[in-house]
Amino acid sequence: MKSKQGYEPIAEGEHPLELLGGGVGGDSSHHSSDYNNNATTITNKKSALVMGASALILATLAFLIGRSSSTTTITKNAGIVLPNADNVPTRLCEIYQSSSKLFKNGGGGGSGGGGIQMIQTSFAEPSKQWSEVACVHVNKNHRRNLQHTDERQQQQQYGTAQIEIDFDNIAFPDRPPILGFGGAFTEAAALNFHSLSKEGQSAVIELLFGKTGLGYTLGRTHINSCDFSVNSYSHDDTDGDFTLEDFDTEVTHDLKSGMVDMMLLAQQSIIDSFPMEVDKYGLRIIASPWSPPSWMKAPTQDDVEGALHAENMTGSALPVCLRDGVGMDSKYAASWALFFDKFITAYANHGVKFYGVTVQNEPEFPAPWDACAFDVSHEGDFIANHLGPRLEKSHPDVKLLFFDHNKDHMVKWAKKLLAKDHPASKYIAGTAFHWYAGGMDRLLDGAQGNANMHRMVSELDVMDVRKDHVLLGSEACHCPTTGYAGGDLSIAWARAMRNAHTILADLAAGSNGFIEWNLM
Repeated sequence: MKSKQGYEPIAEGEHPLELLGGGVGGDSSHHSSDYNNNATTITNKKSALVMGASALILATLAFLIGRSSSTTTITKNAGIVLPNADNVPTRLCEIYQSSSKLFKNGGGGGSGGGGIQMIQTSFAEPSKQWSEVACVHVNKNHRRNLQHTDERQQQQQYGTAQIEIDFDNIAFPDRPPILGFGGAFTEAAALNFHSLSKEGQSAVIELLFGKTGLGYTLGRTHINSCDFSVNSYSHDDTDGDFTLEDFDTEVTHDLKSGMVDMMLLAQQSIIDSFPMEVDKYGLRIIASPWSPPSWMKAPTQDDVEGALHAENMTGSALPVCLRDGVGMDSKYAASWALFFDKFITAYANHGVKFYGVTVQNEPEFPAPWDACAFDVSHEGDFIANHLGPRLEKSHPDVKLLFFDHNKDHMVKWAKKLLAKDHPASKYIAGTAFHWYAGGMDRLLDGAQGNANMHRMVSELDVMDVRKDHVLLGSEACHCPTTGYAGGDLSIAWARAMRNAHTILADLAAGSNGFIEWNLM
C-alpha cells in the first residue's frame, strides 16, 4: 500500500536489470549487441568498483538535488527481467522510479521513461560490497536498444552519465534544509586529540572543521559518561539529591578530559573559516545521555537481591531504567529532567550552546556499557511529564529530539509519539536515528536501510507533523569488522565508498544531517 507521498519499493521478487559496472562508466566493450548470449565478465575489479560506485553516487546525487516531492509521483517499476547470461553478475536491488526525467542520453531514464530516484543495495547479501556491481534501471525501450548492433548507438545508450540538475527544483521544499555533517566529541576523541602536539591539534581541527577541510558543522556529545569513556562518571553522585544541589556546575570531568576545549576550538575554526555565514552555519552540537547516575536507576538483574538502586551506570532494568518510573509523581524522573537542565546551563557557561538534546541514546538496548532503557511508552511519558515541560521552561531554544536508535524502528516510534493526541508530541522538535540494524552487524545503512528514511518522511506527511520537524542521523560507525578488515587500500576505499553511499542515500530520502561517531 502506498503512503500519502507515494513511495513504494520494488517487491523482492521483481528484479531490475543490473548491468556490469563498466557499462555505466562508458566502456561499451563490456556489453554486446545481444545481452542474452554475449555479456562479458569484468576483469578489472578495482575499475568496476570505482565506476560502479560513481554511477550509484551520481544517480543518488541527481535524486537529491533534482527531485521535487511536491510534483513527482513515485511508482513501483514492474516487468523488468534479468539477463540470461550466466556470467553477468546480478544482485537484487530496490529502485524507486519517478515520472520526472533526471537523465538523458543513457543516464537511466532517457526518453523512454522515468529516471532513477533512489537505488538500494542487495537484500540477499547485504554484507557484500554494494559497488561491485552497479544497479541500473532499464525500461522496455532500453531493453530493445540493447539488441542494436550499432556500437555508436550502444555508446550513446551506455556512455558516461549525463545529469541534468535543476537547482530551482528543491527535493523537499517544505522541510528544513540540510544542517550539515559532523562527528562525536566523546571522551575518547578528546583524549586522542590532546595527545597530539599543538601543531597536530591545529591540523586536525582544520581538517575536520576548517575551510580547507571537511567543513563539519554538526557534533554530538554525551551527558555523563558513554561507552567511549575511560570509566563511568556522573556530574552528581549524591544519593537522594533530587534538587541536584551537588551537581558539578563546572562539569569538571569534561574540562579535564579536554572535551569542552575541543568543542571550543572547533567552534572557533568555523567562525574563522566562515565569518559571513557563522549565524547560519555555526557549530550545532546535540547532547545525549547514556545513563543517569546509578542512584537514580532501578536495580538490574546483575545487582544483589534487595538492592535499592543499581550499583553501576552500566546495564539497565526493563522496560525503563529509572527507580520509580516516569509517572507525574516520579521523584527520580523529575530529578533526571533537572539534570538535563543543569548540564545545558553548565556548558553554556563555558561557551558551548547546544543545538539540541536527545532523550536517551539507544533506548531499546539495555547495553552492558552505560545504558538506560525506555520503551516507546515510557519515553513518551518521560517527555510529556518531565523533560518536555522542563526544557520548555528553562531552555526553549534547545531542540528536543526523540528516539536516537536504529532506523528500522523509527517509524514505529513516530506513529506513537508524534501523533497529535499524544501529550509528548508538542515538545518534540525532531527525530534522531542511528544507521545500525539490531545486533552488531552494522548493516542497516545504505546497504538496506534507507527505505526506512523514505517511510519516515512519508509518515510525517501522513500524520501532518510540523514541517520544521528535523530528521537527524545522530550516530554512524562503519566498523572494519563488517567485512572491511585489513590494511589494503582497495578495502579502505570500498569502506569509504559505502559510507558515502549511506550519507547520500539518507539525504536523498529526506534526512537533515549526518553525524559520525568518534571524531578521531
